[in-house]
Amino acid sequence: MHAQCAEQAAENKKHILLEKPIARNTLEAKEIITAVQKHSVKLMMGYPMRFATEFQQLKQKLNEGVLGDVEIAQATYISSGPLFHRAEGLTPKPVPEWWFNKELTGGGALVDLGSHLINILRWYFGEITEIKSYLGYRFNMPFEDSAICLAKFENNTKAIITVGWFSQDYQLNIQLYGTVKTIQSQHKPLNKLLAAIQMLTIGSTKFYNAHKAELQHFVNCLIKDKQPTPTGEDGLKDLEAIEKAYKNQINID
Repeated sequence: MHAQCAEQAAENKKHILLEKPIARNTLEAKEIITAVQKHSVKLMMGYPMRFATEFQQLKQKLNEGVLGDVEIAQATYISSGPLFHRAEGLTPKPVPEWWFNKELTGGGALVDLGSHLINILRWYFGEITEIKSYLGYRFNMPFEDSAICLAKFENNTKAIITVGWFSQDYQLNIQLYGTVKTIQSQHKPLNKLLAAIQMLTIGSTKFYNAHKAELQHFVNCLIKDKQPTPTGEDGLKDLEAIEKAYKNQINID
């Protein structure tokens, strides 16, 4: 529903904070950007990883040259995706059906989780010049529940991008192998006790501070009449890379 909702919002002169991925395909993404430009509204893509302190610190170290030249990057995002128990009280809550309809989502774990990683790696290293993928189908659904991508960036950094919907153990991390230094950062939810303590003491958990910072950036840009980032063009470039990865599949069976 992204394209329909974004176009209607733009027509009604409403600024837009749009969840990733920008759309199901690049055609819809371009239609969104056209509508935004036509009606002179602001569009920001919802990529909270860009506002996570851990990954902002990696960006700062890259800018300062602390790592030297990064030869290889490894980015991993593993979760249960839609395949986990949602419950309210004692009654299970059904998973929304659109999760399992490839026509409605545009794909599986790669477009869902991979868009996060591709966006932040593009922020670090520039545009992707080559990308290939291997897609996994552990649960025999009509879309991938895991993917491994090999990507090359315009600064010659190579990256291994791994995503999956197959694990109850949440993992979101980035490791950069530089000619001077190797560094790793991860962003992970706290256990329930620590999360509860933080909610009671500071009103939120550190894990969700990135979402708060993302929203604050959007609001501040509206107040100051500035263009928020990541932009709609960023969302389009991320989706272009994902479509290319879908097209350039590796068969290792």
